[in-house]
Amino acid sequence: MTVETSPTPYTPTLNLPPDAPSDEFLNQLLRQSEQQKVNIHTEISGWLQELRQRSAYDVTKQRMPSRKDEEWRFTDISELLGLTFQLPQSGELTKNAIAPLTLPEAKQTRIVFVNGIFAPNLSDTSGLPEGVYAGNLSNLPLDNCYEAIKYIAYQDGDKELFTALNSTGFPDVAVIWANPNVIVETPIHLLFISTVEEQPSFTQPRGLVIAEQGASLQVVEHFAVASDNQCSDIPKNRPYFNNNVTEVFIKENARVNHTRNQRESGDGFHIGKTAVSQEKHSHYTCNAITLGGKLSRHNLHIWQKGESTETYLNGLTLIGREQLADTHSALYLQYPHGVTDQLHKCVVDDQAHSVFNGKVHVPQAAQLTNAGQLNRNLLLSPKARVNTKPELQITADNVKCTHGATVSQISADELFYLQSRGINAENARNLLLDAFAGEILERLPVASLQKVLAQCVACRTYE
Repeated sequence: MTVETSPTPYTPTLNLPPDAPSDEFLNQLLRQSEQQKVNIHTEISGWLQELRQRSAYDVTKQRMPSRKDEEWRFTDISELLGLTFQLPQSGELTKNAIAPLTLPEAKQTRIVFVNGIFAPNLSDTSGLPEGVYAGNLSNLPLDNCYEAIKYIAYQDGDKELFTALNSTGFPDVAVIWANPNVIVETPIHLLFISTVEEQPSFTQPRGLVIAEQGASLQVVEHFAVASDNQCSDIPKNRPYFNNNVTEVFIKENARVNHTRNQRESGDGFHIGKTAVSQEKHSHYTCNAITLGGKLSRHNLHIWQKGESTETYLNGLTLIGREQLADTHSALYLQYPHGVTDQLHKCVVDDQAHSVFNGKVHVPQAAQLTNAGQLNRNLLLSPKARVNTKPELQITADNVKCTHGATVSQISADELFYLQSRGINAENARNLLLDAFAGEILERLPVASLQKVLAQCVACRTYE
């Protein structure tokens, strides 16, 4: 399957009133969105104009969150608000530049977006089977495009501030679409790359994943920066802001294994939304890895919209220095016989701050639900902080639900046990850290990604 180049982009207008919104920072971002060119078929420009205008209206009715807001009370974004952002000016990369970010297993099943815009010269989808599309919205056949726009920005929660902001200014849409009963054994690598510039830049990548009835997909979504040979974790005082939205639709009896790897630079601000809709007898697994970013937040919202639906959430956050990483998940079980299991682990070092808030809603209609949620946190320094809040909201009376959280340091008894077996103190500590993170990494479906991330964990924890 060969992906063609996109048509000439155009710039829709938002027609914003001069004084809207009252929030100065939001006004700045909306004005940038107003200048953003978009890659789509001209035949659906009317739909895009309406979406832009509706979303801009939703944004103008809100303000940037602060620590006075319940959902943001542990996440201080004041440093983000102090910056002035502009649209990125560059976006040309070579295959050699992105080679360290690619996966051997997805050599011919890779689509690349640079600053949110599709890069066909860096993509290769020749290894995909018949019945699967991976590319951008403007290269979809027009009939399919008319169908695809029925999914974009129609999930519950599309009026949330950062989601609506993305809808006002995404420059392109990454689309992965599997036809009914198509089984894709090879992982599809969706690579979102940001270029770091002298002036703070602002990008809004958008993704759409559709698994039709009986289809099966593995998707690796990767957020990274184009950098030199130095580790991207090293801050260089070149900030940027990445506001991402990915929508996933899983039809009856379909399966999606979704790995989300967030490796922004040490100067990056990342706010991401993953919105998932599952129909009956479907299966969704999310492996969310957070290692990068100066400040990051992942909003993961899942709706089980059919009976006997299974959802598995695995998360690993590994941060140090003065990083702040926030994970907010919400799972809505709305039908009987739903199954969900969530394990989120955090390793926090130096003066870093980790936030976890996980909600599981089990209404009266969701009888015979089996839901489990656990957040485990490991603090490696006296100044490391963690705020955790697992939540179960249950009104059904015939369910099996558990939740919990732990916050601890490396166990002195476990260190002593390993040292008593002839292992020195440093190696004993490293073994315990490897085991803690490894429980999540070993669940990743891509072997090369497991290896790369294990090396990152080693590099970060063995310093």
